[in-house]
Amino acid sequence: MSPFHGIILKILSVITFVSMAACIKAASAEVPAGEAVFFRSFFALPVILIWLIVRGELSVGLTVANPMAHVWRGFVGTLAMGLAFAALGLLPLPEATAIGYTAPLLVVVFAAMFLNEKVGVYRLSAVALGMLGVMIVLSPRMSLLSGEIADRQAIGALLALMGACFAALAQVFVRNLVRTERTSAIVFWFSITSTVLSLLTIPYGWVMPSAGAAALLVSAGILGGFGQIFLTSAYRFADASLIAPFEYVSMLFALILGYVVFAEVPTGRMLGGALIVISAGVLIIWRERQLGLQRGKAKSGMTPQG
Repeated sequence: MSPFHGIILKILSVITFVSMAACIKAASAEVPAGEAVFFRSFFALPVILIWLIVRGELSVGLTVANPMAHVWRGFVGTLAMGLAFAALGLLPLPEATAIGYTAPLLVVVFAAMFLNEKVGVYRLSAVALGMLGVMIVLSPRMSLLSGEIADRQAIGALLALMGACFAALAQVFVRNLVRTERTSAIVFWFSITSTVLSLLTIPYGWVMPSAGAAALLVSAGILGGFGQIFLTSAYRFADASLIAPFEYVSMLFALILGYVVFAEVPTGRMLGGALIVISAGVLIIWRERQLGLQRGKAKSGMTPQG
């Protein structure tokens, strides 16, 4: 274990994923979301395969115990990706990032619903606080009759929120998968599944991208592959509860890229709502860590409530 290395890898993954999102956003005016999903998934595969070869895990890393579980995880994850990519074309980058923070809040709820995890008042209160922050971020987009730009952004906010819901559901699937599957297999087969599923969107408006858009999309795929490797490797060096809060560094980079690349100036309401959502996420991470420590010390067999 090397917490410093884990934190650095987590931050690298955050920077990489925000850069990937910026590439997708830059190409969104020309290329539909389904086609962007294909490029993101397909061009991540060489990076992931090389990583598996270097680690000597190519043979075992591609072996699965529950193929259908990978299919369902891939289906839900691909939906989440497609919705998020569509939202990027309609919303400022920082706002889309902030709404995406809904996912870890919803994981708490979905884990209780589908995995029968015990969720107490602390985490439920944090989820409620986070959803309040989300509503603050969304509030300027709630009017659907304020002009064409406002309508597009309202649709974008709805797509981003739906994407976060499916992303949270995908994380619940992953929690089940890690009980029987290697992380490398989960990463690889998700890229395969999302690549195949993205091809189903061909009848809905795929285009021949320009050289610039193609370069952006290929870059997004490569960045996505590296981001996944950085993220996976980070958890090899440090506990999840230690490095998880660094996910929110993504807001800083989204603000920088949004301003520098897309001339997007965030509103005070968006920043305030994002801060509330981030605070709620950190509270949930802290509570998860406390519960983990309690379970480790528990001798009486009583289940900690959180």
